[in-house]
Amino acid sequence: MTEEALKDLLYKIADDLLILGHRNSEWTGVGPLLEEDIAFSSMAQDKVGQSLAFYNLLHELGEQDPDTVAFTRNADQFHNSQFVELPIGEYDFSLIRHFLFDHADYIRFSMLAECPIEEVAQVAKKLKGEIKYHVMHANTWIKQLATANEEAHDRLQNSLNEALPYALGMFEPSKFENEIIEAGVYPGEKAIEEQWKENIVIVFEQAGLKLPDWDTVKPVYGGRYGKHTEHLQPLVEEMSEVFRVDPTADW
Repeated sequence: MTEEALKDLLYKIADDLLILGHRNSEWTGVGPLLEEDIAFSSMAQDKVGQSLAFYNLLHELGEQDPDTVAFTRNADQFHNSQFVELPIGEYDFSLIRHFLFDHADYIRFSMLAECPIEEVAQVAKKLKGEIKYHVMHANTWIKQLATANEEAHDRLQNSLNEALPYALGMFEPSKFENEIIEAGVYPGEKAIEEQWKENIVIVFEQAGLKLPDWDTVKPVYGGRYGKHTEHLQPLVEEMSEVFRVDPTADW
């Protein structure tokens, strides 16, 4: 497998984590419950830290240092899916996004833990343990809120319907997809997507939430190769503000 293919894979993982980490940090101080305020803040911090692990791998492959990569690029240079850059909205949307994203990442890291590239496998094994608890948190709250009352159920269902096209964008095929699969790095985005669908339907059935016929949901692609919504550039400017003021500041 070429180094370019590996970098492409690592960039999309790192950028997803960094952007969603900063998005979820916007709940700090305004969460619907004190416990959830703390939980979302903690998970946001986890994601930013996880992104650093992948930026460090990229640095070992010759890319610039993590701070430079994370905080000096423009929006069109990021490889994250559009899903993670969307505004936090109401809590029901952020919870649905948290659920859909972390289920996908748990599968991704589980597969990468078997990667023949030792450095990648080691990071994936470590982070898989963290993501496991994120998934448990998401499952618990989806079930509790969806069965709490009619309003809560309907709000979650509407957010799920809104989020799904963007969520499918997480599995946008890489232009190096065949190369990555043939190298045995992991089975590819389609394999992750299929496992993800099987996993989330179990929880949604328990919660009484309905998934549409997948053939009717058009994935929102483009984010992996620089096509982003209007929401990303302002977020990039906000999260890089401290670095621009003081480039010596630590993570």
